[in-house]
Amino acid sequence: MDEKEMISKKDLLEKYGISYGALYRWKRMGLIPDEWFVKTASVTGQQTFFPKRLICERVEQILNMKDGVSLSELADSYKEKEEKEAYLTVVTDFGTTKFKMSEIQLVYTTNENETKIFIQRAGEIK
Repeated sequence: MDEKEMISKKDLLEKYGISYGALYRWKRMGLIPDEWFVKTASVTGQQTFFPKRLICERVEQILNMKDGVSLSELADSYKEKEEKEAYLTVVTDFGTTKFKMSEIQLVYTTNENETKIFIQRAGEIK
């Protein structure tokens, strides 16, 4: 993922005025998926980044809804949505990886000349 499409944990916490503890509590509760926590090596050890669009949207939803419903109810609603979610599954010699269709931005393959051949979801063909 492009660096500008990511946001660091530090910047996320500062942007929304949330604590480290709250972020990881939301993760444990299932409000924020584990796969959104992208660990990257840095000079000081390891930094955590998130897909900016997804995490900002989710944090804003949590902050806007948490006063109206409990965090447990909110987590349950996300789990129900995830159970209905469509996935793209890629199977290789190295294992199987599932991607949520709603999070896929672009899919392409390359031929022997390294030419990209784009694959689009039916609803996105223009």
